Amino acid sequence: MDKERRTLQTKIEIRKVENDNGELPYIEGYALKFGTRSENMGGFVEMLSKNCLDNTDMNNVVALYNHDESYPLARNTVPSGAGSLELKVDDTGLYFRLTPTETTYAKDLITNLDAGVVGQCSFAFSLAPSGSEWIWDEDDKVYIRTITAIKRLWDVSIVTTPAYPDTEADTAKRDLEEFKRTQQNELDEVRKRKLAIELELLEG
Repeated sequence: MDKERRTLQTKIEIRKVENDNGELPYIEGYALKFGTRSENMGGFVEMLSKNCLDNTDMNNVVALYNHDESYPLARNTVPSGAGSLELKVDDTGLYFRLTPTETTYAKDLITNLDAGVVGQCSFAFSLAPSGSEWIWDEDDKVYIRTITAIKRLWDVSIVTTPAYPDTEADTAKRDLEEFKRTQQNELDEVRKRKLAIELELLEG
């Protein structure tokens, strides 16, 4: 199952909630947004359809720092308190709220978020079979990949330096090449049929 990652320049906020031990900070924002075109990802742009999460497996999603499993922040199997992750799909996209564990790296992350040093979110996912559609946008002269069905969400991550868009999209590039081959094969078949008809007319 190919795992893909995408980065979103989004507003991440830090808030605090009272608990028995005083104030507990939490981080909230959007891991992904629907209907928004990505940057150019190496010959194409990408969008997420509003229904792409309808059947997504989100039973065990972890929040990480820089997609590094050595730096877990929270998990959505933790019901509340430190280490908890809330995920909610709404009209905008996938909202998250995480209460990080009280680790040194989590505290450092909050400090960097407060200072504006860190401020981007990324998510890792696997596409469902036939979970994307391609079209050619004649106006903008670019291929558009619409993700229509995500099979599994692996993690949401707060990232320091996101990967360049075209380095995030190896799986999508392979998908695009397959789409182009299919288009070319269909075009070849149309040409063959047209030529056969022309030959029949000449022979007739």
